[in-house]
Amino acid sequence: MHELNLIRHIVQIVSDRANGAKVAQVTLQVGKLNDATPEAIRFSFDLATKGTLLEGARLEIVEIPGLGRCRACGQDVPMNQLVERCSCGSTDLERLAGDELIITHMVTV
Repeated sequence: MHELNLIRHIVQIVSDRANGAKVAQVTLQVGKLNDATPEAIRFSFDLATKGTLLEGARLEIVEIPGLGRCRACGQDVPMNQLVERCSCGSTDLERLAGDELIITHMVTV
């Protein structure tokens, strides 16, 4: 379960930034095309925060839609999976969004 390792790193980063303060909320941006699903992230967050400054913190996940640009015609294409087809027929898409896993906000008390 690679999500648990990712979340352990996130917990460490947030703990370091909290400077000893209890963390009440963490907000993450998670790309729709990222391997880490919101459900797995939530489960891992609950495990990884036990005994830390983040224990009991609310986790907010903002899902970022996938977006690609067709290399054949230049059209932007919404992506719900890693391989999509442009209206021109090409599957050669440059991924522009959807891979994110970013800490965007934290609230301390």
